[in-house]
Amino acid sequence: MKNNSRILVAGANGMVGRAIVRNLEGKGYTNIIKGTRDDVDFRNQGEVERYFCSEEPEYVFLAAAKAGGIMANKTYPANFIYDNLMIQSNIINTSYNFGIKKLLFLGSSCIYPKYPNLPITEDQLLTGPLETTNDSYAIAKIAGIKMCQAYRRQYGFNAISLMPTNLYGPYDNFNLETSHVLPAMLAKFHSALNHSKYWEVKLWGDGSAMREFLYVDDLAEACFICMQNYEGEEHINIGTGEDVTIKQLAETIADIVGYEHDINWDTTKPNGTPRKVLNVDKIKSLGWEPQVELRQGITQTYEWYKKNLL
Repeated sequence: MKNNSRILVAGANGMVGRAIVRNLEGKGYTNIIKGTRDDVDFRNQGEVERYFCSEEPEYVFLAAAKAGGIMANKTYPANFIYDNLMIQSNIINTSYNFGIKKLLFLGSSCIYPKYPNLPITEDQLLTGPLETTNDSYAIAKIAGIKMCQAYRRQYGFNAISLMPTNLYGPYDNFNLETSHVLPAMLAKFHSALNHSKYWEVKLWGDGSAMREFLYVDDLAEACFICMQNYEGEEHINIGTGEDVTIKQLAETIADIVGYEHDINWDTTKPNGTPRKVLNVDKIKSLGWEPQVELRQGITQTYEWYKKNLL
């Protein structure tokens, strides 16, 4: 990509899309097309084709997606599989038809089996059953990887895929009904500050599940490096290679927020996948390393949350 290349960031209003835009602008890219749902319904093939005709992009970061936590995935599985299949299929196919020079597709580490060998290497895709609480989303993202590979093999289309671990940061979704675990905890613990000393924060599961978390601006830098330097067919894991228990995460967030009361673990609710940490040797071999440590990232995210959403 050149500094004046026309670069479409599909999903530019989301947490990931905004981080990619910040990264590109910080590097002096001046011709960024910020594709949002206000501009185009990426689920609609005709709208996507008209949008590409109008904007004439040369490169595409496919960050548009319907995402959410365990509750949202369990409640709306049809929306998750339909919306994501349509969004990515329309953008990938239209990008090929319009001669896009390179497309980067973003998925999720939920593509891997519920009980993988740890840390999870890229070759473990489709080697076991998925976690049932988010399998609709996972299947859609697996289809996106396979579509990029199929278009590469049949048409020579330059499409690559990145699979990030659990993300967080500015512009995250803090809605308790649809958010992921980290932003949901931030919102819950902050809300509890306004209640009496007898108030307890209630969290799903028993806290034993282990998760890996990556600050979204670190992902954006990985996207840039891969768009510039990676030409392979196989998808690439993006993460820190380190995980914490959900209990440890909760205690860290409580400390950052200043919540000093009890945490009530609702063990009738699911934990999700017992443990999920990625092998990130491949992305590190390209010269990328995460820069934001977990506590630092949570602190920055909480400061953004207080400044912008309260």
